[in-house]
Amino acid sequence: MSYTINETHDPQLTSWVESAQRPGTDFPIQNLPFGVFKRRGSAEEPRVGVAIGDQILDITACLGAGLLDGSAARAAAACAAPNLNELMALGREYWSALRRQLSALLSTDSPAYKRDPQIAGRLLAPIAGAELLLPAAIGDYTDFYASVYHATNVGSMFRPDNPLLPNYKYVPIGYHGRSSSIVVSGTPVRRPRGQSKAPDADRPGFGPTRLLDYELEVGGFIGLGNSLGQPITIDNAWEHIFGLCLVNDWSARDIQAWEYQPLGPFLAKSFATTISPWVVTLEALEPFRTSAFRRPEGDPEPLPYLFSVEDQRHGGLDLILEVYLSSQRMRDQGMEPLRLSRGSFSDMYWTLAQLVAHHSSNGCNMRPGDLIASGTVSGAAKESRGCMLELTWRGAEPIQLPTGEQRRFLEDGDEVIFRGFCERDGFARIGFGECRGVILPAIT
Repeated sequence: MSYTINETHDPQLTSWVESAQRPGTDFPIQNLPFGVFKRRGSAEEPRVGVAIGDQILDITACLGAGLLDGSAARAAAACAAPNLNELMALGREYWSALRRQLSALLSTDSPAYKRDPQIAGRLLAPIAGAELLLPAAIGDYTDFYASVYHATNVGSMFRPDNPLLPNYKYVPIGYHGRSSSIVVSGTPVRRPRGQSKAPDADRPGFGPTRLLDYELEVGGFIGLGNSLGQPITIDNAWEHIFGLCLVNDWSARDIQAWEYQPLGPFLAKSFATTISPWVVTLEALEPFRTSAFRRPEGDPEPLPYLFSVEDQRHGGLDLILEVYLSSQRMRDQGMEPLRLSRGSFSDMYWTLAQLVAHHSSNGCNMRPGDLIASGTVSGAAKESRGCMLELTWRGAEPIQLPTGEQRRFLEDGDEVIFRGFCERDGFARIGFGECRGVILPAIT
């Protein structure tokens, strides 16, 4: 079920927070993504806020000042927790009520601000002075493989005559990941060690990965859960998604190639997964919904439990995703990061609703704060490929950096930066912020 376009989406809506009006900001008043923060260097407990321009609106402070009521006040009370899980568990009636009252409070016409402009100092905290934390206590993490372009590219490297396995176009492929190693943007990532086997070697060895990669993905946070044994239907799946974030599913390709048969990813993935700190709500994203991926003629229709007319009409999302790379030498020389790729989430073969419906179709119970990731987002063009494995075609086509360096895979000191945004005529541009991480050398 879609949200309704309402006053919070009005492109003419402005805020008394001046930075929210700056061109290109990710966080205008039409966005209001949720996150968890505390003031850097303070002993205060983490709590929930929303991003507005270059500031964070402290929801607990809003509630304490008597600026929220009804369902919004109930939702705000849940935001006193050190994560978003309690808010996620309430459901879309409460999520929407809170977002709408916060929008009214932050708008230029806000009666509360007109009565007392000094509330800005009591309600806002600069993002630059805050420590941004993981937005949720993530109990379970599942990573999918929902881009047919990515699956075809990777398959063609290893199975040129049969790149897609026969189940791909019938079943959303996924695996259960490791939630304990999910970290927030800005956390350094240590190069992992593991077993790998060179093609010309007689036996495997153990050591640091030589083929470290990123994977550009979108994550969906589960809001309302489901009881064990009670699947979530495709028609109700969107009701269970609170919002979206950016995900970097770091991958050690040489370790992965050796270990993945017969059970799939393991240590090649579990060493780190980075997510962006702000969760953009589905309500904020409503103006950017689009039709699901148009399957080529001859492709099978989804099985009935994965098919919904509404989801086919509105299950896609016009979300532009970009990857940037900055080497240590580039930063030392004051160079801007190099954009490696730009793609669209609308190119995904399976929708988020289909992923949720399939995940729970066997009765698996999903819980507030669970994270599902889309898998690498890649498009048909080379410049839209979402990982270095594809961009360099297993290292055969290295990337040239402005310093003269080459990259087949990631080197120590490299920083990978993801950015995402939605824009469409008639609506304000909204963004996801950044998802970034620097590679540290392996422990010796």
